This record gives sequence, C-alpha cells and structure tokens, in this order.
Amino acid sequence: MNAATSLVFLLDVDNTLLDNDQVQTDLDAHIAKLFGADSAKTYWNLYEALRDKLGYADYLGAIQQFRLECDDEVRAQDLAAYLLNYPFAERLYPGALDAIAHLSRFGDCVVLSDGDVVLQPRKIEASGVARAVRDQVLIYVHKERMLDDVARRFPARHYVMVEDKLRVLDGMKRRWRERLTTVFVRQGHYANDPAARKEYPPAQIELAGIHELCNMGAGAFLSPSGHLSSKPANATE
Repeated sequence: MNAATSLVFLLDVDNTLLDNDQVQTDLDAHIAKLFGADSAKTYWNLYEALRDKLGYADYLGAIQQFRLECDDEVRAQDLAAYLLNYPFAERLYPGALDAIAHLSRFGDCVVLSDGDVVLQPRKIEASGVARAVRDQVLIYVHKERMLDDVARRFPARHYVMVEDKLRVLDGMKRRWRERLTTVFVRQGHYANDPAARKEYPPAQIELAGIHELCNMGAGAFLSPSGHLSSKPANATE
C-alpha cells in the first residue's frame, strides 16, 4: 500500500460485521441435539478454558478436546465439519457489506480480527467479507498489541477502528491516540455488557448497528464528536 494513504478503516468481524452470538447459539443447539445438553455444557467449558489459556477463541481446538471426553469419538469429529461448512454469509448483520462498500469510498478497508488460523479465515472468506475488503485481512492473537505490524502493512495518516469491544478500542486508543478514531458498534453480548461499559471509557463514535456507517461521511471520522455524525453520506473531508 502507498505510504501516502490518508485513511484506513480497520474492521472487526465477530459481532461487528457478523452475528457470532448466533453462530454460537447454533453450534450449542447442534451439539445438544447430537450429544445432549450436558455434553454441550462440557464443550463450552472446554472452549472457555482454552480461550483463557490461548487468549483467543479456538472452536476447533475445543472440539479436539471434546472428542476425547464425549461418548462417541468418531461422531464428535463431525462437529468440525459442521463449523467449517457453516453458512456464515447468512449471519452477516444487515448492511454489513454495504457499510464496507461505503467506507471504501473514503479509504482502504482492512479486516483486523482475533482468532485461530483455520476457522477464523474460513469464516471471513465464506461470509463474503474477505472479498469485500479485497482480501486485506489481518488475524492476530491480540490485535490491539500488534499495531506496529498493522501500520507497517497498511501505512496511513489516520486509522478508524470499528469494533464491538470497548476493551479493544481503549487499548488501541491508548497506543495510537490522535492517530486513531474509535467506533463502537453496540451489537452482541460484549457490547451490551454493563460491566464493560463502566470499566472502559466511551468510544469517540457509538452506533447502534453496523448499517449506520452508511450514513456517515469521511469528515465524521477525521473530526469525531463522540456521537453519530449528522453529515450526509456524500460528505467528504
């Protein structure tokens, strides 16, 4: 990318562009149907323990462990196929791809996500998000700690981070300060956690849904007021 790029939009995926809470609900129902509700609880306990250990969600790694603890090791292998073949495109929030197309008018759009190296790339590709951002996808263990690498790969004078976790936005803002505009999307269970909203400062821009980005011009991100801009969508800098 040209070092003279003015604006780069960094887009989270889970519960920002895609309803990952619903993906989890579907997986839970699938496991409960095949193995029973108690086994589903076992899977999620393994998942949480593995996430605490690794620092990111590893659904397939939890399945690896689950197959050793369930009563049908062979059948448990099919859970991986269920996830890899999941219709992620059907779980995009309304207006998600439209928002990417709209933001692309003002700068480059880049996916900046946490996750494993198998399912997370598959999710981003199968949902259509990878194509929408021209395969500009970065996946880390802790993305907020990798800002130097992000800047090296996609240099810009200013960045905008669109995210459902105030914790991540706060961590990035502390590092990049005026170089970054934070956009908080109130979607999913993290975004609606009262404890998180008390623990971390508000983002510069707060939206009820990803589709609201389509109503914003570039100037709203370069001079954020802390609220959804009233500028028309065709407004530029």
